[in-house]
Parts: sequence; C-alpha cells; structure tokens
Amino acid sequence: MSTPVMTVEEVERFLAAEFPQAFHPQSGLTIEKVWFGGCRVRQAYSDKFIRPGGTISGPTMMMLSDFALYVAVLAAIGPVALAVTINLNINFLRKPERRDLIAEAKILKLGKRLAVMEVNLFSDGNEEPVAHVTSTYSIPPRD
Repeated sequence: MSTPVMTVEEVERFLAAEFPQAFHPQSGLTIEKVWFGGCRVRQAYSDKFIRPGGTISGPTMMMLSDFALYVAVLAAIGPVALAVTINLNINFLRKPERRDLIAEAKILKLGKRLAVMEVNLFSDGNEEPVAHVTSTYSIPPRD
C-alpha cells in the first residue's frame, strides 16, 4: 500500500485555509486517519442534526460523506482545491443512533480526471452501517 500524499495534519491545515466556513473547531468534524486510497472521519453528535422522527438528518449524513470523499482524494493526490463532486448517491440503510457519525471512505478507482469512491457511515460504536454512498469526483488537469 502506498503512503498518502498528505498527512492528517496537512489535510487539516489545507481545509482550514481553503474552506474555513466548513472546517473549523466548532464544526465537529475531525479527520481520524488517512491512507493512500481512503480515510476515516468523524462528525461529533449534535442535537441540531436531528430531524422530525428523531433520526440524524439525511443532509448531515450526505455532508459527512462528501467531506470523507474529499479527504480521501486529498490524501491521494495532494492539495487540489478544485477537485469536486460530480455525482453522489446515498442509500440509507438504518436509523442512525444519537451518537457521533463515522465515515470510512475508499477510493475504488483513481484516474487522471476522475476518482470513483464509496463511503460507509456508522453510528459510533456500532458495526452495522447506517448508510452507503457511491460517488465520483472530478479532478482538474494538472499544469
């Protein structure tokens, strides 16, 4: 297995500089681990994520998934701000618990212009996924 191009600390510094509106100490987002081809990230639980019916909202799970995907891409190709989501499909599998959400992202295929990936979302402490995501990212040409 190859070494990631960026470490957790490097990805955090990049995100804080390029996307301070989304990645900041109050966001509750943390990057737990990166490797070449994937990552594990966490969204700290907050009551603000609960929707009617007592479940964590779909938009919260989609945001965490997209965050995990971007971190996985950065760890594999380096600091490319303009790598963007061009497709994201989510399957909600079961009701998440009122706990932190964990996302584990995996790059299935990394090409020059596209990255095809998947994410499994879990309630902290539970091995059964609450959602499964597939996604494609566009990678801008390198000069």
